[in-house]
Amino acid sequence: MKLILTAAVDNLGVAGDVVEVRDGYGRNFLVPRGVAIRWTRGGEKQIDGIKRSRDAREIRGLDHAQEVRTALEGLEVELGVRAGETGKLFGAVTPGDVATAIKKAGNVSVDKRAIEIIKPIKTVGTHTVGVKLHDAVTAHVQLAVVAQ
Repeated sequence: MKLILTAAVDNLGVAGDVVEVRDGYGRNFLVPRGVAIRWTRGGEKQIDGIKRSRDAREIRGLDHAQEVRTALEGLEVELGVRAGETGKLFGAVTPGDVATAIKKAGNVSVDKRAIEIIKPIKTVGTHTVGVKLHDAVTAHVQLAVVAQ
């Protein structure tokens, strides 16, 4: 089965790649999860749009990753969450929440899959979160979790 990837898939490819996979894997896993669409001649035209959006989000090498790290580490990121009177959160902070807070704080787009939360954040306060920008570059962002 020939598919066009719309998102990165481990050991298969990145968004915009045309891949050949077994029928069951494509039909039962990739297409229902929305990470691939069936290849057609019309779908071939969508590849350019997918690649353009991927390039806009992607870190372009080690120098660019270091520039983004400098920008991220200089940000004051604040995340408002629901919490009890003792400072415990109702739930935990997710990588998606952190990505949204970084976007609001500094207008820097970060993929939520690149955010590394070592220990679950379940209390109000200041926490350090890692953002993997490149194989050799990780930014450490100070996240202030405040009760709403």
